[in-house]
Parts: sequence; structure tokens; C-alpha cells
Amino acid sequence: MTEEHASIEKRKIIDKFLIKLTKEQPQMYYATTAEVARSIHTMIKEHTNRLSVEEQALVRRMTIEEIQSMMGFHL
Repeated sequence: MTEEHASIEKRKIIDKFLIKLTKEQPQMYYATTAEVARSIHTMIKEHTNRLSVEEQALVRRMTIEEIQSMMGFHL
């Protein structure tokens, strides 16, 4: 998998968790990017076993800062 493809796949995973987060906690819409990234990071760690093996490999070492920076860029 190329680095560009991996980045796109990570973004898809982050978006999936972002949708789940805003449905479960609508007030997060008003939170800072850092707070949202921290919550997504926690959710990923808690729900890793629900991801495919490939997805698990992509997010295994993902940091809060990486999530935050990915959220700052629009595809």
C-alpha cells in the first residue's frame, strides 16, 4: 500500500469515527479540534477489534496529533 493510499484510508477511518462521535455526543460539534481528535483517538483504541486487520494496522500507532492534523486538511 502506498503512503498516499494509506493516508486516504486513515482519513476514511477517522471520518467514520467522527460521524459516530457527533451522533453520540452532538456537543462535540462545538469542541476544539484537539478535543475531537482526543475523543476519536480514544474511540479508535476502544473499538480496534471492530476494524479489519488492514485498518487495525493503519491505526495501531496513530497519535492524537496525527488525527488532529488529518482533520485540519480537506480532501
